[in-house]
Amino acid sequence: MTDPLDLLAVSALLTEEERDIRRTVREFLDDHARPHVAGWFEAATFPRELVPELGKLGLLGMHLDGYGCAGTSAVSYGLACLELEAVDSGLRSFVSVQGSLSMYSIHRWGSEEQKQEWLPRLAAGEAIGCFGLTEPDSGSDPGSMRTHAVRDGGDWVLDGSKMWITNGGLADVATVWARTDDGIRGFLVPRGTPGFTTTDVGHKLSLRASVTSALSLDGVRLPASAMLPQARGLRGPLSCLNEARFGILFGAVGAARDCLATALDYADTRVQFGRPISAFQLTQKKLADMAVSLNTAALLALHLGKLKDRGELRPEQVSVGKLNNVREAIAIARECRTILGGNGISGEYPPLRHAANLESVRTYEGTDEVHTLVIGETLTGRAAYR
Repeated sequence: MTDPLDLLAVSALLTEEERDIRRTVREFLDDHARPHVAGWFEAATFPRELVPELGKLGLLGMHLDGYGCAGTSAVSYGLACLELEAVDSGLRSFVSVQGSLSMYSIHRWGSEEQKQEWLPRLAAGEAIGCFGLTEPDSGSDPGSMRTHAVRDGGDWVLDGSKMWITNGGLADVATVWARTDDGIRGFLVPRGTPGFTTTDVGHKLSLRASVTSALSLDGVRLPASAMLPQARGLRGPLSCLNEARFGILFGAVGAARDCLATALDYADTRVQFGRPISAFQLTQKKLADMAVSLNTAALLALHLGKLKDRGELRPEQVSVGKLNNVREAIAIARECRTILGGNGISGEYPPLRHAANLESVRTYEGTDEVHTLVIGETLTGRAAYR
């Protein structure tokens, strides 16, 4: 078996177009990313040269309509995220932030002028975007953000800081959320605006093939036209996070699949006590348990994707998918490492790299605890956030 997802014939549930998109993305990544990703991770380098190629493939904002975006189905977008994260979470994170956070925030909440200015360039990979919501003291509770914007004549002046911002050091434009007298509002801050600086986070043990940055806003003056006119309150940024979480619940399946495929191949070729370790009962139990978990996660992702395509997907359902699939992917990555034995700690093999990356994925776009409480509130009708 070359693909552990064949156990339940998940591919048979896809349309021909969805299979074609999946195959095209997988083949591109096999040629241009997979041979190099271990080196990128070790060197803590993001392959910026791939960004225009991702744009040519139509992966950037692919589930959005118009303005140079491909307008694919939600399932197709999810499958692309799956293939990207099967190589590395850093690649999927880039595409998620570009399309589901930066571009979606403009597409859903921006003015027509903002859409025309930024979306075609972002879709083509000619520009890079980021999304500034999290702060050093405000992660799971974005309502407590300290970044603020005040009116000064016809302009806005922003002060504050953001932290753990994917693509921040690369971005040509940042969607920055700030507190105003009129509630929380979003602003488009172009790189080069006086008072706006970025500092990349170093010494990371996870998502090393990704750029993570702090944003600093010190008296950043913006025209009134920089505000996203349709977004007011937390509904704006939270809607963007739900878009990104959707890509994550597919992406985690890709990381788990890559780990299990690696473990299956290794177990079939690693000989101990005169036979491949895949012939031992304990190894087969590990493989069988992981295959069941992987296929269950894939079916959950596909079901949620179909709900999204019908316009029926609810936020708590996204929380179920993100909580379950990332949690299962981490467990699979760790178990696969045990099958590889000592070789499992080598960068030559991907399971421990995936496990390290998934620790970040488990934290961002809502921690396990936050998604658990979202589900708990849905079940009981009682909010337990405070």
